[in-house]
Amino acid sequence: MAAPSDRAKRLNLKQRSKLAGEAAAAAAEVETALTTPADASAAAFFDVDNTVMQGASIFHLARGLYRRKFFTTRDLLGAAYKQAYFRFVGVEDPEHVAEARNSALAFIAGHTVAELEELGEEIFDEAMAHRIWPGTRALAQLHLDEGQRVWLVTAAPIEIAQVIARRLGLTGAMGTVAEHEDGVYTGRLVGDMLHGPAKAEAIIALAEREGLDLAQCSAYSDSYNDLPMLTLVGDPCAINPDPKLRSYAREHGWRVRDYRTGRKAARAGLVVGSAASGAAVASVLVRRQVRRHLR
Repeated sequence: MAAPSDRAKRLNLKQRSKLAGEAAAAAAEVETALTTPADASAAAFFDVDNTVMQGASIFHLARGLYRRKFFTTRDLLGAAYKQAYFRFVGVEDPEHVAEARNSALAFIAGHTVAELEELGEEIFDEAMAHRIWPGTRALAQLHLDEGQRVWLVTAAPIEIAQVIARRLGLTGAMGTVAEHEDGVYTGRLVGDMLHGPAKAEAIIALAEREGLDLAQCSAYSDSYNDLPMLTLVGDPCAINPDPKLRSYAREHGWRVRDYRTGRKAARAGLVVGSAASGAAVASVLVRRQVRRHLR
C-alpha cells in the first residue's frame, strides 16, 4: 500500500485538530454560568504550561498519579526528561509533541473519569498551586474585574484544566479530551491533543457558541507554537516567551511580560545546560478596557 501523501497527512492533521478543538469547546465548563458578564463580547484565553504555571501540568499530574501507582518508574523517567527539557530550554520539542500525541493519557486507560477528577483536586493542591505565576494570575483577574470571561486553553487533560480554572476562579477551561466509554477511559484521544492549531479551533468554536468578538478578545501564551491562538485575537500577549515568540511579539508590537527571575529567563535559552538539568530532575523525581492597566 502506498504511503499517504504530504497533502493527505496535512488534511488528516487538520481534521484531527478541528475535532480536538470542537470536543474541547463542547466540554468547556462555564463555572460562572449563572452570572451574566458585563462585557459579553470579550474574553481572555490563557495557555497553562509556563504561562499560568511553572512547568508542564500534565507532568505534575503524571507524577501524582505515579505516586498512586498508576504506572511505572520507567514511564515517569520519560516524562521527567520531557519536563526538564521544557522547563529549562523553554521550547517544545516537535518530537516530544508527536510522542505525546501517540501516548498521551494512555496511562489512564481502564480508570474512571470520576477517579481522575477526584485525584486531580488532590494533585493540584500538592504539586501545582504553589507553581502558579502571580503575575499571570493578576492579568487574569484584571479581565475578570473588567467583566470579561476567562478560559484556560491547554494541551493538558480537560479534567485537570477544569480543576485549575476552578481553583483560580476563572470561567472555565478547554483541554485535551480523552475518549471514555461508560465513564471509563479507553486510552485514546478525541481527535488530537489540544495543541497549536487545535487551540485556535477550540476558541473559534467557543466564540461562536458564546457570542464572542475575537477582535475584542485577548490571548496569552509562552510558546511560538501557540501563534494560531495568539493571532486569532485582537490583543495577543507573550508571557514568559520562548525566543521565537519573543522575537515575533516584538516585531509585531505585542505586549510581552516575563515573570521569571533573571536567572531562569536566561536559562530558558540554554540548550546545553538543559541536558544536565534534565538528568538531575529525573534522578530526584524517582521525586493572564485591560491594556491600560498594564502599560
